[in-house]
Amino acid sequence: QEWKNPFATWDPRDFCNISEVVLPLDTYWSPPIFILERVNGQNSNMNYMVLMHNGSFNSTQPFQVTLTCSLMIFKFPFDTQTCNLSVASFLYQVTDLVMKTRRTASESMRDSQSFLLTDGEWKFTNLSIIEYTEMIDDRGFSVITYMIAMQRRPTLYILNLILPTCALYLLDMAVLFGPSSLEEKINFQIAIILGSSMLAVILNNSLPTSSNKPPVIGTH
Repeated sequence: QEWKNPFATWDPRDFCNISEVVLPLDTYWSPPIFILERVNGQNSNMNYMVLMHNGSFNSTQPFQVTLTCSLMIFKFPFDTQTCNLSVASFLYQVTDLVMKTRRTASESMRDSQSFLLTDGEWKFTNLSIIEYTEMIDDRGFSVITYMIAMQRRPTLYILNLILPTCALYLLDMAVLFGPSSLEEKINFQIAIILGSSMLAVILNNSLPTSSNKPPVIGTH
């Protein structure tokens, strides 16, 4: 966070060329902000800010939060999810407090990708920023929303679910139209049914349950 206070300025030449000082966060006024989608999180212990001689404040408070997002898993495991992170301050109206982003969307995306040091299930693909005014009871509040797009890595699901399922269906067709006897066909069908049931159990444990539409792979 960066903001200016015109009443907190001084001339460095009058104070041994000191151009900045580190102060506790509650020494001066600081803009209170909230994350609207936040469920829980771990707050930072860095309750300090830097005051420049021109009245510019700089406060960096890293913290980890858990957000709520609506999942669209119809194309699972080839789905792309979008999650919003909205920052607002509902204590001051837009006439008193206007929030602006310091970095552009491309700069923020480049900085965010530099922090992703592990290859997990999700791949960070896009970041867009929207600045707007939220109207609540005829009162406007400044809001900044970060729209984060994440793409699922489908390799594990292809190897564990899709390829075995296709192999079972091909084996089923080969046995059904093959020259085997009826007894052998029945035994093969029972084995294929057991294999399909096992894959269905694995699929049921792998699929997210917080979506209105079931995925295509689950309906077939």
